[in-house]
Amino acid sequence: MRDTQNNIPRGTLEAERGLFRFATAGSVDDGKSTLVGRLLHDSKSILVDQLEAVARTSAERGFGGDEGGLDLALLTDGLRAEREQGITIDVAYRYFSTALRSFILADCPGHVQYTRNMVTGAATADAVIVLIDARYGVLEQTRRHLSVVQLLRVPNVIVAVNKIDLVEYSREVFDDILGQLGRVTRDLNLSGVHAIPVSALVGDNVVERSAHTDWYQGPTLLELLESLPAIDELQRADDPFRLPVQYVLRPQGALAPSAADRADELRDFRGYLGQIASGSISVGDAVELYPGGFKTTVTGISIADRNVQTAFAPQSVALELADQFDLARGAVIAAEGTLAEPTNNLSGELFWLDPRPLVAGQRLLLKTGTVTTQVIVSAIEGRRNLETLAIDPADKLEINDIGHASLRLATPVPIDDYAQNRRAGAFLLIHPQDGATLAAGIHTAQNHYAI
Repeated sequence: MRDTQNNIPRGTLEAERGLFRFATAGSVDDGKSTLVGRLLHDSKSILVDQLEAVARTSAERGFGGDEGGLDLALLTDGLRAEREQGITIDVAYRYFSTALRSFILADCPGHVQYTRNMVTGAATADAVIVLIDARYGVLEQTRRHLSVVQLLRVPNVIVAVNKIDLVEYSREVFDDILGQLGRVTRDLNLSGVHAIPVSALVGDNVVERSAHTDWYQGPTLLELLESLPAIDELQRADDPFRLPVQYVLRPQGALAPSAADRADELRDFRGYLGQIASGSISVGDAVELYPGGFKTTVTGISIADRNVQTAFAPQSVALELADQFDLARGAVIAAEGTLAEPTNNLSGELFWLDPRPLVAGQRLLLKTGTVTTQVIVSAIEGRRNLETLAIDPADKLEINDIGHASLRLATPVPIDDYAQNRRAGAFLLIHPQDGATLAAGIHTAQNHYAI
C-alpha cells in the first residue's frame, strides 16, 4: 500500500490526450454517485439543461447541501427507483473531457446484491476508484470490491477516503485507514494502490485542492485520472495480436483490400471479420490460425470502407490472407508463434453471479472470444473468505462468491493466461438452458489460489 503523494509529484501530468475508462466501487452510502457528480460539476462537464433539472429535483426533495442545494448524486442516479431510494442500482455511464483526456466513467452500485453490476463496470476499466467512508474505514464490501479489482487485474486502483470533512480533516484517521488498506492489499497481493483524502459533498481534493488537508501533498482525483496510463497505453505495444473471428465475408466481384491501389481490379476474396482483442497487425505480418495451426501472411486490412496498412486493438477489421482457409465464427487469427496451446482443461478463477450455486459435475457453456463450447465443472477448489481474505475449502460457490474451479472443455480452446492478456484470457460461464450469465472468469495458467 502506498500513499499517492509519494508516487506522483504535485502538478506532474504526463498523460497524452486519449480515452480513459474508470469505474467507482465501494460500500453502500460511501458517496460514489456524489463523488462522480462532484467530478462532473467541478470539471464543468454538465450541460445547462441537465444542471437545471437536477436543481429542480434537489429543491423538490429539500436537499440542503452546498452548491446552491444541488444533490450531485442525481447526475448519475438516473433510474426512478434509484432516485426514490437514494441508492445506485445499475451501472450509470457518463462521458466527459478535460484539456488532457476524454473519459468514460461507470458509477457502480454498492449493495452486495448488485455486485455483479460492479463486475460489469470494472471489467474494461483502466482504473477503479474504491470509496471508503472515513468514519467507518474498511468494510466487508470494500474487501469484496478490492478482491474483484484484483481478480480482474485492473491496472490502476485509487482509494478515495471520502467524507474526510466529517472527521475534521484528520490526518490520523486517514493514516489509520491507510494501515487497514495495507493489510488488505498485502493479503490480496494488490499493488499500485493510490490513496486520496476527499469530500465529495464539499469538493475537497476532487478537482480543486483542499486548504483543509495541507498535510496531503499529492494530486487531486482529477489530476491523478489525467496522469495514470490507460490499458491501451500499457499493453498495445507488448500484447500479441489476437483476432477472434466473428464472420467470414465473401463478396462476389468486389474490390479486395489488397487491390486498393488498382481500382479497376474486381475479384472474389475472403475477408475474416472481427474485433481485435489485443496487439496490432500490419500488412505483410505472419499469422497462424486456430483451428488447424496453419500459417500465412496478411495481404490486406480494411476498417469499414477504408483500406489501411496497420490496425490495433480494439478496432474492428476485415483481414485478407495470402491463402484461402475454411474458417468460421470461433476461429482465432494470431501473431505467428504466440498462440496458446489449445487445452481441454482450464483452471479458472470465478466470480459467481447467479443465485443458483455452482457445484462439481455441472454441465455449462463456456464463452471466450467468439468461441462457445460445452464444459463440465471438474472440481470446486476454494472460496475466498472476505473476513480473513484466506482461501477456504469449498464444495460449492454461491452468489457473489469469489472462488477457484477446474473445468473440462468439450473442445480444445487456445486461451491465454489472464495475467498476460486480459482480453484473451477472460471467459464467461453460461447456463445451457436459459442462457443466463452465471460467472465471470479468468484463466490462470498455473493452478493456484492467487485470487
